[in-house]
Amino acid sequence: MKMIVTATEAHHGTLRAAGHVYDCTLGPSGVRAEKREGDGVTPVGVYPLRAIWYRADRIPQPVSTLPLHGIEQDDGWCDAPADPSYNRPVKLPYRASAEKMWRDDAVYDLVVILGHNDDPPVPGKGSAIFLHIANQAFGPTEGCIGLRREDLLTLAALMTPASVIDIRTG
Repeated sequence: MKMIVTATEAHHGTLRAAGHVYDCTLGPSGVRAEKREGDGVTPVGVYPLRAIWYRADRIPQPVSTLPLHGIEQDDGWCDAPADPSYNRPVKLPYRASAEKMWRDDAVYDLVVILGHNDDPPVPGKGSAIFLHIANQAFGPTEGCIGLRREDLLTLAALMTPASVIDIRTG
């Protein structure tokens, strides 16, 4: 399956896949080819889907042929460009800056890890670009792609290791 994300305005866009069109949220700085850590940009490009992480205490195990990982309370994602674990999962507490994957809100109840800047990670080129549940206000992400929970669950069932996401400016 190929998913195509197209920016439509500021931090909103559409995701087309499997004959359907879904509304999505994007980073507050829009969609651009140049990505830097912390810039709020959703990066243009074609990215593989690495794995699905999910909160087993909040949703049932997703149906997917992608690798599945139940998020634990000490899971994090390193976003410190100078750290050797930059743009990699880590266990918290961690010696450098790392994003918490176990969140109080529902945004990371279901997360698809995108293969952005990970093979190998280049310090400062951006970390933790995910496809995840949009916040309640359907507001901007930090640079990820946010979908309504039911839409992401539907798509997760169609995702395979050969699936890609193609992020475009418009």
